[in-house]
Amino acid sequence: MRWIAVVLFGLISTLTLAQTGQDESWVHADFRREGERVHDACTLHNFMSVGSCAYTLFTDHPLHFAAGSMPPQNGFGLGLAYVATRNTENWRLSWSVDAVGATSGAAWRAGGYLKLIHTPVEPIGVHKPSPGAPEKKPKKHVIQEHAFTVFNLYAQAISLNKVNYFGLGNDSSLADASLFGMTQTIVGANVTKPVWELPALNKLNLSLFGEINGRFVSIRGASTSSVPSIYDLYNDGTAPGLFSQPAFVQLGQGVRIKPVIGDHLELNYAGSFQEFVAPSSRNTFERWTVDLNHTFYLYGYTQSGPKTTTMTGPNECAPSGEECPKISRSRNLNGSIGVRLLLSESMNSASIVPFYFQQTLGGQDINSNLTLGSYQDYRFRAPNLLLLQENFEHSIWGPFGLKFMADEGRVATTRGDLGFSHLRHSFAAGLTLRAGGFPMVQMMFAWGGPEGHHNIFNLNSSLLGGSARPPLD
Repeated sequence: MRWIAVVLFGLISTLTLAQTGQDESWVHADFRREGERVHDACTLHNFMSVGSCAYTLFTDHPLHFAAGSMPPQNGFGLGLAYVATRNTENWRLSWSVDAVGATSGAAWRAGGYLKLIHTPVEPIGVHKPSPGAPEKKPKKHVIQEHAFTVFNLYAQAISLNKVNYFGLGNDSSLADASLFGMTQTIVGANVTKPVWELPALNKLNLSLFGEINGRFVSIRGASTSSVPSIYDLYNDGTAPGLFSQPAFVQLGQGVRIKPVIGDHLELNYAGSFQEFVAPSSRNTFERWTVDLNHTFYLYGYTQSGPKTTTMTGPNECAPSGEECPKISRSRNLNGSIGVRLLLSESMNSASIVPFYFQQTLGGQDINSNLTLGSYQDYRFRAPNLLLLQENFEHSIWGPFGLKFMADEGRVATTRGDLGFSHLRHSFAAGLTLRAGGFPMVQMMFAWGGPEGHHNIFNLNSSLLGGSARPPLD
């Protein structure tokens, strides 16, 4: 770990020594302050200093290491990220670039991201004091999810060397396993707009969402000594879009409500409608999704709930350029029970849904979400999906916790076949870690399905940076 600190400190020092003194630019000031923090954190005094040093190296700004799990079957990603933030009276701006490569192969990801958060000093509807009245200083706003309008612009490319394909439908067979590689470039923008920016009026935490993305996909063959290439087993009929991947313009609109009822129950309801438009009407399709999350906090939302909902990764855990929050060593108990219903259907009466845009259940999906964990990654794939999830999570000590999950779900090639019959099921249990600006780390053992068990280690992919990017499917 010490040599890593030396490398990063050397990079920072090289950039800061070029300009010091009163004419120091904000760029050099940022690097100088980070260099001081890295030096302090990585001057090792005891064993506990190792953790503090690692945390600083992977979260501090403006330059830090980016690390996290790549999409399943593609290993662990490691690289660098550069982050800059600047605030004005009404806007909070942050931009970042990052690039990571997989340690176990040639998979990689690189992107650039710009986030703009509208933070008016006085929310709409607040009356100014009457003439002659003493002027009050504006309150400092705490950035909360859906409290202000947020714009994101991004460009990202990702290359995956190994993705499982078992055919389409809920009854696909392990014997039909194959592999493919994929490169996808996404260029686009999205916006989240609260219906009311005044928190007193927005009790439902109601917001609207819109996006426009250009998606450019290229599929290639992949194989191992025991699993053949997708091109050896499938064709355009059994894997729609296998031999041709046109460019898509993907539009999306949605609505979300996220109220907290009392001090225990949080609802997180989202509905969206997406249009995937290709040059040929044969490849154009639409998709609607309803995602209903219910979380009951055992010790109250104020203790167990998220303290800063915008803190989704090291690129965004310090929006004002300060240090990311330190690792929590709180002895307070916290825990939650969650229930989720996810329903997604595609409409393609006169066209096809390319297999690489179809959502999956089993192990982890291409966005590293854990569903039906006892099955292999990407196990069930189809244009229509139904998932029920129940989970229980409780703290053990500080950032460490226990988690138990139960999943029931199925996919369907036609909308009429989707229902609550013939559901696949799976259970998972394991350890979790939440540490300051780090999102969750999960080490899970999954069982319960007829195809065996599955060990899953996941370091949340938002640690790789660019959390504003849209999903890959």
